[in-house]
Amino acid sequence: MDMDELEILLVEDNPTDAELTMRALKRKNLANKLVWVKDGEEAIDFIYAQGQFADRDPEDLPRLILLDLRMPKVDGLEVLKHIKADERTRRIPVVVLTSSQEDQDVVESYKLGVNSYVSKPVEFDDFIEAVSTLGLYWMLINKPP
Repeated sequence: MDMDELEILLVEDNPTDAELTMRALKRKNLANKLVWVKDGEEAIDFIYAQGQFADRDPEDLPRLILLDLRMPKVDGLEVLKHIKADERTRRIPVVVLTSSQEDQDVVESYKLGVNSYVSKPVEFDDFIEAVSTLGLYWMLINKPP
């Protein structure tokens, strides 16, 4: 994949949820420029072109980040903090896509500057519909700065 075409960074430790998300985006032709990382540490390394992603051009930022909250090593809130505190990355739309129903997570996510917070529907069809709609909105309808 040519990294300057990167559109979506998916940060999700659950392979099943990642697969469902990618399948939903594929249905709307939005998955061909997607990179999937499996935890918050990988996400930070990818975004800032460090660690295993040190050979990546740090100027090639994703147009959208889909972020799970509950992950090993570095959780989603920590990743969100990094992204929104950095001048280079704070304008990237971040959508929290999580199974967490905790009010505290919602409040904290918005405090940190998340653009959207979506609870993962448990039903497969609802999940596919939610992710498809999200992808269409953020990639095609929303006008970035």
